[in-house]
Amino acid sequence: MYEEELAFANRLAERAGAIGLGFFGGTFEVRLKPDRSPVTEADVAIEEAIRAAIHERYPDDGVLGEEGGSEGTGHRRWIVDPIDGTKNFADGVQVWSNLIALAVDDEPVVGVVNFPALGERYEASAGGGARLNGTTIQVSRADRVSRSFFVFAGMEDWLEGPYAEGVQGLVREARRNRGFGDAWGHCLVARGSADVMVELELATWDWAALQVVIQEAGGRISQFDGSPLVHGGTVLATNGVLHDEIVARLTPR
Repeated sequence: MYEEELAFANRLAERAGAIGLGFFGGTFEVRLKPDRSPVTEADVAIEEAIRAAIHERYPDDGVLGEEGGSEGTGHRRWIVDPIDGTKNFADGVQVWSNLIALAVDDEPVVGVVNFPALGERYEASAGGGARLNGTTIQVSRADRVSRSFFVFAGMEDWLEGPYAEGVQGLVREARRNRGFGDAWGHCLVARGSADVMVELELATWDWAALQVVIQEAGGRISQFDGSPLVHGGTVLATNGVLHDEIVARLTPR
Protein backbone atom coordinates (compact mmCIF):
# COMPACT_ATOMS: atom_id res chain seq x y z
CA MET A 1 0.00 0.00 0.00
CA TYR A 2 0.91 3.66 -0.42
CA GLU A 3 3.43 2.94 -3.19
CA GLU A 4 2.55 6.17 -4.98
CA GLU A 5 2.88 8.26 -1.82
CA LEU A 6 6.18 6.60 -0.92
CA ALA A 7 7.58 7.33 -4.37
CA PHE A 8 6.45 10.94 -3.99
CA ALA A 9 8.08 11.17 -0.54
CA ASN A 10 11.33 9.91 -2.04
CA ARG A 11 11.17 12.62 -4.68
CA LEU A 12 10.63 15.18 -1.94
CA ALA A 13 13.65 13.78 -0.09
CA GLU A 14 15.77 14.05 -3.23
CA ARG A 15 14.85 17.72 -3.60
CA ALA A 16 15.30 18.41 0.12
CA GLY A 17 18.72 16.79 0.12
CA ALA A 18 19.87 18.81 -2.87
CA ILE A 19 18.80 22.06 -1.20
CA GLY A 20 20.46 21.09 2.06
CA LEU A 21 23.74 20.10 0.43
CA GLY A 22 23.74 23.43 -1.39
CA PHE A 23 24.01 25.16 1.98
CA PHE A 24 25.98 22.56 3.96
CA GLY A 25 29.56 23.49 4.66
CA GLY A 26 29.05 27.04 3.44
CA THR A 27 28.00 30.30 5.01
CA PHE A 28 24.36 30.73 5.96
CA GLU A 29 22.20 32.48 8.50
CA VAL A 30 21.47 30.71 11.80
CA ARG A 31 18.97 32.23 14.23
CA LEU A 32 17.37 31.06 17.47
CA LYS A 33 13.64 30.40 17.69
CA PRO A 34 11.66 31.33 20.82
CA ASP A 35 12.37 27.87 22.30
CA ARG A 36 16.13 28.57 21.82
CA SER A 37 16.53 25.88 19.16
CA PRO A 38 18.40 26.92 15.99
CA VAL A 39 16.92 27.33 12.53
CA THR A 40 18.92 27.98 9.36
CA GLU A 41 18.18 29.34 5.91
CA ALA A 42 18.30 25.76 4.69
CA ASP A 43 15.55 24.62 7.09
CA VAL A 44 13.22 27.31 5.77
CA ALA A 45 14.08 26.77 2.09
CA ILE A 46 13.59 23.01 2.31
CA GLU A 47 10.24 23.20 4.08
CA GLU A 48 8.95 25.82 1.64
CA ALA A 49 9.90 23.59 -1.30
CA ILE A 50 8.28 20.51 0.25
CA ARG A 51 5.08 22.37 1.11
CA ALA A 52 4.81 23.74 -2.42
CA ALA A 53 5.26 20.27 -3.94
CA ILE A 54 2.66 18.73 -1.62
CA HIS A 55 0.13 21.46 -2.36
CA GLU A 56 0.60 20.87 -6.08
CA ARG A 57 0.42 17.05 -6.00
CA TYR A 58 -2.05 16.52 -3.12
CA PRO A 59 -3.95 19.79 -2.68
CA ASP A 60 -6.47 18.27 -0.27
CA ASP A 61 -3.83 16.94 2.13
CA GLY A 62 -2.77 18.81 5.24
CA VAL A 63 0.82 19.60 6.17
CA LEU A 64 2.54 19.80 9.55
CA GLY A 65 6.08 21.15 9.51
CA GLU A 66 8.54 22.19 12.17
CA GLU A 67 9.07 25.65 10.73
CA GLY A 68 5.67 26.48 9.20
CA GLY A 69 3.28 24.79 11.61
CA SER A 70 0.04 23.09 10.61
CA GLU A 71 -2.19 23.90 7.68
CA GLY A 72 -5.13 22.17 6.05
CA THR A 73 -7.65 19.68 7.35
CA GLY A 74 -8.75 16.18 6.48
CA HIS A 75 -7.71 12.66 7.35
CA ARG A 76 -4.37 12.77 5.46
CA ARG A 77 -1.48 14.89 6.66
CA TRP A 78 2.15 15.14 5.58
CA ILE A 79 4.60 15.65 8.45
CA VAL A 80 7.93 17.31 7.73
CA ASP A 81 11.13 18.10 9.57
CA PRO A 82 13.22 19.85 6.91
CA ILE A 83 16.48 19.29 8.81
CA ASP A 84 16.60 16.99 11.80
CA GLY A 85 19.94 17.63 13.46
CA THR A 86 20.13 21.36 12.72
CA LYS A 87 22.95 21.81 15.26
CA ASN A 88 24.99 19.17 13.44
CA PHE A 89 24.19 20.86 10.13
CA ALA A 90 25.30 24.25 11.44
CA ASP A 91 28.50 22.76 12.92
CA GLY A 92 29.45 20.98 9.69
CA VAL A 93 28.72 17.47 11.01
CA GLN A 94 27.28 15.14 8.36
CA VAL A 95 24.66 13.50 10.61
CA TRP A 96 21.54 15.46 9.65
CA SER A 97 18.44 14.36 7.80
CA ASN A 98 15.24 15.28 6.03
CA LEU A 99 12.22 13.61 7.65
CA ILE A 100 9.07 13.16 5.57
CA ALA A 101 6.01 11.18 6.65
CA LEU A 102 2.38 10.75 5.65
CA ALA A 103 -0.17 10.09 8.39
CA VAL A 104 -3.69 8.85 7.71
CA ASP A 105 -6.12 9.46 10.56
CA ASP A 106 -3.07 10.48 12.65
CA GLU A 107 -1.30 7.15 12.08
CA PRO A 108 2.01 7.40 10.16
CA VAL A 109 1.88 5.11 7.11
CA VAL A 110 4.78 6.39 4.98
CA GLY A 111 8.21 7.41 6.22
CA VAL A 112 11.38 8.58 4.48
CA VAL A 113 14.51 9.48 6.44
CA ASN A 114 17.12 11.00 4.15
CA PHE A 115 20.78 11.60 5.14
CA PRO A 116 22.20 13.47 2.13
CA ALA A 117 25.70 14.02 3.53
CA LEU A 118 25.98 10.33 4.50
CA GLY A 119 24.52 8.95 1.30
CA GLU A 120 21.84 7.01 3.22
CA ARG A 121 18.09 6.99 2.67
CA TYR A 122 15.69 4.91 4.75
CA GLU A 123 12.15 4.37 3.49
CA ALA A 124 9.09 2.40 4.53
CA SER A 125 5.34 2.18 4.04
CA ALA A 126 2.73 0.37 6.07
CA GLY A 127 2.85 -3.30 5.14
CA GLY A 128 5.64 -2.73 2.62
CA GLY A 129 8.76 -3.34 4.71
CA ALA A 130 11.72 -1.02 5.28
CA ARG A 131 14.76 -0.37 3.10
CA LEU A 132 18.10 1.41 3.19
CA ASN A 133 19.16 2.61 -0.26
CA GLY A 134 16.80 0.07 -1.78
CA THR A 135 17.96 -2.92 0.28
CA THR A 136 15.62 -4.49 2.84
CA ILE A 137 16.60 -3.93 6.46
CA GLN A 138 15.65 -5.69 9.69
CA VAL A 139 16.26 -5.11 13.37
CA SER A 140 18.72 -7.20 15.38
CA ARG A 141 18.01 -10.32 17.45
CA ALA A 142 19.82 -9.27 20.64
CA ASP A 143 17.83 -10.85 23.43
CA ARG A 144 19.37 -9.35 26.56
CA VAL A 145 20.69 -5.98 27.63
CA SER A 146 24.21 -7.36 28.15
CA ARG A 147 24.33 -8.19 24.44
CA SER A 148 22.91 -4.88 23.30
CA PHE A 149 24.32 -1.76 21.69
CA PHE A 150 22.59 1.08 23.56
CA VAL A 151 22.32 4.46 21.82
CA PHE A 152 21.18 7.72 23.38
CA ALA A 153 20.95 11.43 22.65
CA GLY A 154 22.97 14.12 24.47
CA MET A 155 24.55 13.04 27.76
CA GLU A 156 23.07 15.98 29.69
CA ASP A 157 19.62 14.37 29.41
CA TRP A 158 20.73 11.41 31.52
CA LEU A 159 22.86 12.99 34.25
CA GLU A 160 19.86 13.76 36.42
CA GLY A 161 16.09 13.61 36.37
CA PRO A 162 13.49 10.85 36.67
CA TYR A 163 15.06 8.58 34.03
CA ALA A 164 18.72 9.09 34.94
CA GLU A 165 19.04 6.03 37.16
CA GLY A 166 17.40 3.69 34.66
CA VAL A 167 19.37 4.91 31.65
CA GLN A 168 22.68 4.92 33.50
CA GLY A 169 22.06 1.34 34.64
CA LEU A 170 21.30 0.24 31.08
CA VAL A 171 24.40 1.99 29.75
CA ARG A 172 26.61 0.25 32.32
CA GLU A 173 25.14 -3.15 31.51
CA ALA A 174 25.02 -2.89 27.72
CA ARG A 175 27.72 -4.46 25.59
CA ARG A 176 28.38 -1.07 24.04
CA ASN A 177 26.99 2.46 24.17
CA ARG A 178 27.35 5.61 22.09
CA GLY A 179 25.74 9.05 21.93
CA PHE A 180 24.41 8.94 18.35
CA GLY A 181 21.56 11.42 18.69
CA ASP A 182 18.83 12.54 16.34
CA ALA A 183 17.28 10.34 13.65
CA TRP A 184 20.43 8.37 12.86
CA GLY A 185 20.38 6.56 16.21
CA HIS A 186 16.88 5.30 15.52
CA CYS A 187 17.85 4.25 12.01
CA LEU A 188 20.77 2.26 13.42
CA VAL A 189 18.18 0.31 15.40
CA ALA A 190 16.02 -0.19 12.30
CA ARG A 191 18.90 -1.63 10.28
CA GLY A 192 20.13 -3.90 13.10
CA SER A 193 23.37 -2.05 13.83
CA ALA A 194 22.15 -0.95 17.28
CA ASP A 195 19.52 -2.45 19.56
CA VAL A 196 18.08 0.36 21.70
CA MET A 197 17.72 4.12 21.22
CA VAL A 198 16.30 6.58 23.76
CA GLU A 199 15.41 10.26 23.50
CA LEU A 200 13.80 12.38 26.16
CA GLU A 201 11.53 14.72 24.22
CA LEU A 202 10.60 14.65 20.54
CA ALA A 203 8.01 16.52 18.49
CA THR A 204 5.68 14.74 16.06
CA TRP A 205 7.83 15.77 13.09
CA ASP A 206 10.86 14.19 14.79
CA TRP A 207 9.35 10.72 15.14
CA ALA A 208 6.58 10.25 12.53
CA ALA A 209 8.82 9.02 9.70
CA LEU A 210 10.98 7.02 12.10
CA GLN A 211 7.96 5.20 13.49
CA VAL A 212 7.14 3.71 10.09
CA VAL A 213 10.73 2.72 9.34
CA ILE A 214 11.31 1.07 12.70
CA GLN A 215 8.02 -0.81 12.77
CA GLU A 216 8.39 -2.04 9.19
CA ALA A 217 11.91 -3.24 10.01
CA GLY A 218 10.42 -5.39 12.78
CA GLY A 219 11.15 -3.16 15.75
CA ARG A 220 9.02 -1.37 18.30
CA ILE A 221 8.79 2.32 19.14
CA SER A 222 6.87 3.90 22.01
CA GLN A 223 7.17 6.26 24.92
CA PHE A 224 9.31 5.10 27.82
CA ASP A 225 6.24 3.67 29.56
CA GLY A 226 5.24 1.67 26.49
CA SER A 227 2.36 3.95 25.49
CA PRO A 228 1.94 5.38 21.96
CA LEU A 229 4.10 8.29 20.88
CA VAL A 230 2.80 11.82 21.41
CA HIS A 231 4.03 15.30 20.53
CA GLY A 232 6.72 16.31 23.02
CA GLY A 233 6.91 12.89 24.66
CA THR A 234 9.73 10.44 25.31
CA VAL A 235 10.79 8.00 22.58
CA LEU A 236 12.13 4.46 22.96
CA ALA A 237 13.07 2.46 19.86
CA THR A 238 14.19 -1.15 20.16
CA ASN A 239 14.56 -4.36 18.20
CA GLY A 240 11.27 -5.47 19.77
CA VAL A 241 12.77 -8.36 21.71
CA LEU A 242 14.17 -6.02 24.36
CA HIS A 243 11.31 -3.56 24.44
CA ASP A 244 9.34 -4.76 27.45
CA GLU A 245 12.46 -5.13 29.59
CA ILE A 246 13.67 -1.64 28.71
CA VAL A 247 10.23 -0.18 29.49
CA ALA A 248 10.28 -1.85 32.90
CA ARG A 249 13.72 -0.47 33.65
CA LEU A 250 12.84 3.09 32.61
CA THR A 251 10.30 3.52 35.39
CA PRO A 252 10.82 7.09 36.68
CA ARG A 253 12.70 7.41 39.96
